[in-house]
Amino acid sequence: MTVESVQAAQTAAAPAPPHRWILGPVPIDAVTREQAIDWVEHLVKSGRGGSVFTPNVDHVVLASENARMREVYNKVSLSIVDGMPLVWASRILRESVPEKVSGSDFTPLVLERAAARGWRVFFLGGAPGVAAKARDKLAVTLPALNIVGVESPRIQMDEPPETRADLTARLQAADPQIVMVALGAPKQELLIDSLRSALPSAVFFAVGASLDFIAGTMERAPAWMSGVGLEWFFRLSQEPGRLWKRYLLRDPKFLLILHGAMRDRGLLGAKPK
Repeated sequence: MTVESVQAAQTAAAPAPPHRWILGPVPIDAVTREQAIDWVEHLVKSGRGGSVFTPNVDHVVLASENARMREVYNKVSLSIVDGMPLVWASRILRESVPEKVSGSDFTPLVLERAAARGWRVFFLGGAPGVAAKARDKLAVTLPALNIVGVESPRIQMDEPPETRADLTARLQAADPQIVMVALGAPKQELLIDSLRSALPSAVFFAVGASLDFIAGTMERAPAWMSGVGLEWFFRLSQEPGRLWKRYLLRDPKFLLILHGAMRDRGLLGAKPK
């Protein structure tokens, strides 16, 4: 089979591109979990790499204030809603987001697909020891998963990329197809953007606290709280000293962004621009 025929077969098998719309400065892809997983498989099989983000209210606000965050979101391959407030916002704006696909729910699904397909996976980030602990737990619960490396480096985004040359070299040597980056926003998204050119065939995922949940070092919100949009309150109760500014001072700005989106779409009685 020629290279051209392989590429044609991959194109023919590609799932339909998701419907993408914009909330403030952030693109949102309207997909179900199953559609999102299929699109991830397409990204891996294509060999062209990509990035997968799970935007929430905080991401929308950050992107509205941070030019670099806007830039990396403009290049995202798949952007799936993490949080009921964005689902509700989509309904207000008459968009079609079928369901919330939390990163903490999506990450295990990606790892299950990776195990089934034999994809090479790398864990990057988390507090010291968390990535290794997640790997060790998965060795028991998902033994077919091929984890080719774990790293929990100290990352300073204000340092030049050259300071991460050793890390980049180790990633390249491991040759992963999937890289799970767990550093929190916006650091993980910015790091992904800086690494993509060094690993052009890898699909990078910004997974936040997902490795902590797998490792058992952090407790997830109860399902009922997540379902009614109160996951933020649970997180705040767990880490008030670290998260109070985010949830109580920064994230309420989302209401202004939503109001602007409603105005621009003519949903407040004014004509769209």
